Amino acid sequence: MAIAGKVGAGAQVPVFDAYEKGDGPQVECPPGLSPHGVVAVEVEGDSMEPIYSHGDLLFYTRNGHDAVPSDVIGYRCVCEDADGMGWVKQVKAGDEPGLFHLISLNPGANTMWNVRLNWAVRVRLHWPAELAKRVQ
Repeated sequence: MAIAGKVGAGAQVPVFDAYEKGDGPQVECPPGLSPHGVVAVEVEGDSMEPIYSHGDLLFYTRNGHDAVPSDVIGYRCVCEDADGMGWVKQVKAGDEPGLFHLISLNPGANTMWNVRLNWAVRVRLHWPAELAKRVQ
C-alpha cells in the first residue's frame, strides 16, 4: 500500500502534500489490517515522543465524512485543522464547542489550544520506522 503523505508532530505539514494518490512510497500492509480503506502516513517531527518518532508510520481508517466524532476525545489521532494542516496529536475538548486542544506528548513541545478541526480519526496502528516493511 502507498504512504499517503506526512502528518506533523511539531512540524507544520499540509495534509497529504507529499504524493499524488497512490504514488507515495510503498509499504507492506500490516498483518491483521485489510488494505481497503486504510491510510498510512509518516510522522514528521518529535512532539509526540516518546510514543511516535520522526519517520514512524501510522495507519488509520476514514469513513469519508469530515467530522470530529466524540469517540476520538482523549485519544491519539490523525487530524486536519481548518488551515489544512495534518497533525498527529492527542485530541481533547476545547474551551468552546467545535474547538479542540491538540496535546503534544513530548514535554518540550507545544500544545495547540482551541483549534478548529475539519476531521479527526483515531490511530489504528503504529509501526516504528525501523520495523516498517517498505516495498521497493
